[in-house]
Amino acid sequence: MTVLPDDGLSLAAEFPVATHEQWQRLVEGVLRKSGKEVSGEAAEEALSTPLEDGLITRPLYTAPPDGTAPDTGFPGFAPFVRGGRPEGTTANGWDVRQRMVGTDPARLNEAVLADLENGVTSLWLTAGQGGIPVDGLARALDGVYLDLAPVVLDAGAEYAEAARTLLSLYAERSVSPEAARASLGADPLGHEARTGEALDPAGAVELALEAAAGWPGVRALTVDALPYHEAGGSAAEELALSLATGVAYLRALTEAGLSVEAALGQLEFRYAATADQFLTIAKLRAARRLWSRVAEASGAPEAGAQLQHAVTSPVMMTRRDPWVNMLRTTVACMAAGVGGADSVTVLPFDHELGLPDAFARRIARNTSTILLEESHLARVIDPAGGSYYVERLTDELAHAAWEFFQTLEKAGGQAAALRSGLVAERLAATWAARSKKLAKRREPITGVSEFPLLSEKPVVRESAPPAPTGGLPRVRRDEAYEALRARSDAHLAATGARPRIFLAALGPAAAHTARAGFASNLFQAGGIEAVHDPVSVDAATAAAAYAASGADGMAVLCSSDALYAEQAGAVTEALRAAGATTVFLAGKPGTAEASVDEYVFAGCDAVAVLSSVLDRMGVPNEQ
Repeated sequence: MTVLPDDGLSLAAEFPVATHEQWQRLVEGVLRKSGKEVSGEAAEEALSTPLEDGLITRPLYTAPPDGTAPDTGFPGFAPFVRGGRPEGTTANGWDVRQRMVGTDPARLNEAVLADLENGVTSLWLTAGQGGIPVDGLARALDGVYLDLAPVVLDAGAEYAEAARTLLSLYAERSVSPEAARASLGADPLGHEARTGEALDPAGAVELALEAAAGWPGVRALTVDALPYHEAGGSAAEELALSLATGVAYLRALTEAGLSVEAALGQLEFRYAATADQFLTIAKLRAARRLWSRVAEASGAPEAGAQLQHAVTSPVMMTRRDPWVNMLRTTVACMAAGVGGADSVTVLPFDHELGLPDAFARRIARNTSTILLEESHLARVIDPAGGSYYVERLTDELAHAAWEFFQTLEKAGGQAAALRSGLVAERLAATWAARSKKLAKRREPITGVSEFPLLSEKPVVRESAPPAPTGGLPRVRRDEAYEALRARSDAHLAATGARPRIFLAALGPAAAHTARAGFASNLFQAGGIEAVHDPVSVDAATAAAAYAASGADGMAVLCSSDALYAEQAGAVTEALRAAGATTVFLAGKPGTAEASVDEYVFAGCDAVAVLSSVLDRMGVPNEQ
C-alpha cells in the first residue's frame, strides 16, 4: 500500500500505485478477447502506431524509474527545449503574425491597417515575385507605426532590394535603429529550394553585417523550412534541412567576420505547424534543442536560443469543404503556442482557393486571440513540460533529425545536397509513402476522403499571384481526391448529373447500415453519388431499385456476412440482369462466396478504386 501525504485530497490515496506490468496485463486481456495471444512488450507493440521517421506512438508512456529520461533543462536556458526565454510568452503572448499577400499596394495597405487594428502584432509581407512590387512597400505600409509593428519580408530573389527599401523607410519615418524590429527575410538556400535558382549569398551576408552593426532589433536571414514541408518532407526531415541551412548561414557569417554570438542573432527559423498537435509541439521543442547543440559546438552555448516563427501548414489545407480548415488551423495554432513558438501565423481557411477575403483574415487572426485571451494558453510556461509522451517524442524526433542532418553534412552541406538531388529524392520517397496512407484513408482528410459533402457550393476567391516554381514540388494532402472530384464536377457541368453508383442495402437497418455508410462515404470521396433508396429486401426489389436509380453501370452490395451468404449470389445476378456491369461487395475479399466483381473495404486503395470506377463510367480524365 502506498501512503500519500495528507493534503486534503485523499480520493485515491488509499489505492496502490499501478505498475507498468499491471497495465500490460490489462492490455493483454483486451487483446486476448480479440483473438491475439501476446504478452509483455509485444502487447504494447500491438497497440502502437508507426509514424514517419521510424518513430512509434505507444499506448502507454511512463518515465523510466532509473532516471535515464533526457534532461530538458529549464525555460530560457540551454538546451532551450522548454523555451527560448525564462518567462516564455507569459508577458504578452506570442507574436500574432499575419501573412499579407497581394500585388496592389493600396489594397494591401487597407488589409494591413485593418489587421493591425484588430489584434495582429506583426506583418509578414510578400514582395517581388508573387507579391507587391518592391517599390510599393512604402505605400503598403502607409499609416503603419513602424516602431510598434515589426515587419517580416519575404521577397525571394529581390530580398536585398526589399531590405534596403524597408531600412530606408525607417530612416524616412524617423524610426531609430534601436526601435526598429524586422526580419529582412534573406534566404538564398530557401529560394533555391523553391525555384531551383542559385543565389549568391554575399548579399545576405552583407545585410547581416549591416544589421549586426547598426540595427539591434533587425535580423537579416530567415531559415525557412516550409519549402521542405511543402515538398512532402517529414517532421525530422524538416528539422534536419533547417539545421543544415542554418549551419551554412552560420559558417558564411562567421567567415565574414561576425562573432558566433552575433551570427546566431541574425537568424530566424520558420517551421510548419500541423493538426498533429503532439508532433508539432515536439518538433518545435526538438528544433530548439538541435540548434542549441549547434551553438554549443560552435562555442556559444548560451546564445543558442532559436527564434521561431510557426506557420499553419499549407499541406493540410483543403480546397473542398474549406471551412474545416478553421478547425485544422486552430489545433495547429494551439500546438505552435504550446510548443513555444515566438511568432505564429494562422493561414486563412481559404488560403488554397486564392486571395483570402476579409472574413477569412479575421477568423485567422482571431484564432490566436481566442487562444491567448480566452483560453489563456500563454499564461503557462511550457504547458507540455513534464508530459513523458511529449518529452520522449521530442527526444526521438531530435535523434532522427540529427541523423539526417549528419547525412546532409557528409554530402557537402545544404547547398550541395539540394543540387545533387539528395534532398528531392529523400522528400519524394517520404511523400510517396505518405500518399499510400492517404490513398488508403489510413490518414483521413475530413470533408475530403471522409464525410465529403457533394452538395457543397464551391467557395470562390480572387486568384492569388502565382507562387515561385522550378525547384522542389508543392504537395497537398487532398491532391489525389481533388483530381477525382474535379472529374466529377466536369461531368456534372457537362451532363447535369454526377456519376452515380447504386447501393443494394440488403436486410434490416442493423444489418446494412454500417457497410452502406462506409460505401457511401468511400464513393462520395471520388465525387460519385451513392443511391440506396429504397432498401432492397430481395433480388427482385434490388433489381427494380437499381433500374430506377440512374446508376452508371455500378452497384455495391451492403449487408451483414450472414445475409451475404443467403442473398449475395442471387442479388448479384439480378443486378447484372438489370444492367449493372460491375458489382462490388462491401467487405474484405472472401467475406462471401458470391460472383461479385470486386470488394471495397477499410484499408483498400480508395484512390485506385475510385479512379477505376470513374474510368469505367466513362467520366473523362483531362489531366
